[in-house]
Amino acid sequence: MAASGLASPATVHALRLRPGEDLLASLGRFRVDHGLKAAAIVTCVGSLTRAALRFANKPTTTVLEGHFEIVSLVGTLSPDGDHVHISISDGEGRTTGGHLMGGSLVYTTAEIMLLEADALAFSRPIDPATTYDELVVTPRTMEASPAPVAPAGDATAAAAAPTSGSGSGGGGAAAGTGTS
Repeated sequence: MAASGLASPATVHALRLRPGEDLLASLGRFRVDHGLKAAAIVTCVGSLTRAALRFANKPTTTVLEGHFEIVSLVGTLSPDGDHVHISISDGEGRTTGGHLMGGSLVYTTAEIMLLEADALAFSRPIDPATTYDELVVTPRTMEASPAPVAPAGDATAAAAAPTSGSGSGGGGAAAGTGTS
């Protein structure tokens, strides 16, 4: 089957997580708080003291304790669930990665840029071919919805000007799950 895609203007959001915050839960909470319908993680720099990973083709979560640098964080965020992969390295430079699971805790910071595809909507129905909840991309319906607003006094998040279209605010962070 040939790949297909849809184009969209986008809005960029920036946020910073603080020590002890759950990385995956915070991403999900930000998605919910700001009404994101089709978001992608652009970049993240930061560190963890606890990393909860599901390795490829494994049904269980592996928890690693220590000090880890986040060397890569990628994924899609949708109302049906978040699909996020992470790579981390330890103090010796050894790197591992997998599906980011709940319980991964920020050590010093996690500085994250998200991109919201303003004209698209993501969903994750079960794909009969894979039996996993896989990404489906559709044009967003033109429903009237208020622009998200950052909570008063929230110094940890900000929204940049959209690449086109109208902007939206920044804020805090909620839970999501990764599959496939």
